[in-house]
Amino acid sequence: MYIRYNPNPLNLNTGDCVVRAICAATGQTWDAVYRGIVLTGAELCKMPTTNEVWEKYLVSLGYVRHDLPDRCPDCYTVADFAADHPEGVYILGTGDHAVTVIDGKFYDTWDSGQRVPLYYFTKQTEDKNNGILSHKLLHGV
Repeated sequence: MYIRYNPNPLNLNTGDCVVRAICAATGQTWDAVYRGIVLTGAELCKMPTTNEVWEKYLVSLGYVRHDLPDRCPDCYTVADFAADHPEGVYILGTGDHAVTVIDGKFYDTWDSGQRVPLYYFTKQTEDKNNGILSHKLLHGV
């Protein structure tokens, strides 16, 4: 299910899908995420829109990347992923777009449900029961 979501302070849709997706997943403001990505880009001497930059920013927040199998590379969509993941928080990357899935719903400024995700990120946390890192899905930082 698609939920319209735009945390941009001016309600603009300016190619800031990565910022929007990270805001949805982490609960951070658009400004905070934008600044974090820009600083990461400066550190890497790359533009903030580069996949490597926003992915490194996510890793710095404790997220882990997972690749999706390419058994059917053109038929498994964002909407399919959302339906298959009724619980948890995921940031999906399509190569040129990012969208967040939370508890089976995908959040974006437009219905990107037909896009094909290549990979996704989940929040890595320490499991307090056994003290090891696990891939528990959390909403928030």
